[in-house]
Amino acid sequence: MEKNLLNYKFSLLHADYVKLNKKWNYTNVISPYYRIYYIDEGEGFIVSKQDKVKLEPGYFYLLPSFTLCNLFCKVYLSQYFLHFFEESVEGLSLFENNRRVIKVSASDTDIANFKRLLEINPGRGINRSDNPKEYEKYTYYKSYQQLNKTTSDSTFFETQGIILQFISRFLNEREFKSSAPDPIASKILEAMRYIQMTRENLTVSYLAERANLHQDYFSRLFLRYAGQRPLSYIHEKRIERAQYLIATTDLSYAAIAEETGFETLSHFSKVFKKVTNLTPGEYKKQNRV
Repeated sequence: MEKNLLNYKFSLLHADYVKLNKKWNYTNVISPYYRIYYIDEGEGFIVSKQDKVKLEPGYFYLLPSFTLCNLFCKVYLSQYFLHFFEESVEGLSLFENNRRVIKVSASDTDIANFKRLLEINPGRGINRSDNPKEYEKYTYYKSYQQLNKTTSDSTFFETQGIILQFISRFLNEREFKSSAPDPIASKILEAMRYIQMTRENLTVSYLAERANLHQDYFSRLFLRYAGQRPLSYIHEKRIERAQYLIATTDLSYAAIAEETGFETLSHFSKVFKKVTNLTPGEYKKQNRV
């Protein structure tokens, strides 16, 4: 495994069992946390830009953070669900190269773990609305994070252990697996990791130089393997981090701009608007009560 899981910390947000109907129909959902579903009855769908995934009984689903998607149910759906934040020492997500829905068959252990998670973490449902625009607010994040600080040590470690077991079920499904690694793809993957690790101002020419490739060739390869231009990827990853910080902290916009590698607040605001179609202020208002 390329990464040490001990470098990752997972913070429980919501966990519950719910029964949904056709009112569960939300578009352009993009959350700063992970979602895991286990479906026991009914049918639903998660539609992302890559594919349309059917939610069906007997399966386990992972939706990584910052994965833009639509969620809907045509008639009836009952599910166990888990929402959690991810933090890592290196600032890299375990699924940074696979922002898409991952589906695996649920085992008896998975189901037992989900039930145990709810048993030791009562009252962690959403309880207000199943609309992400209603419950994805700073006040709610803060209140649930406060619960994590007051939980017992035994519950904290057991919860972490269950989340780790859940994540392990999806690790073999990540992209960029190959029995004969492509050295060019490896260079692009390294560039992607570097973009997420550094908070310094980056240029495409600098990244190409690090990869020992001509800038134009590097850009074409990056587009081929990453699906977007290097500068767009830089902006996207930094704005993802900015969205997380706006949603979960009281940092000023200037501090967030600095933390995410922007030299000026004006540049940060311009890029934020370009990526999200919202100003930082509009995003903050939308995600706080």
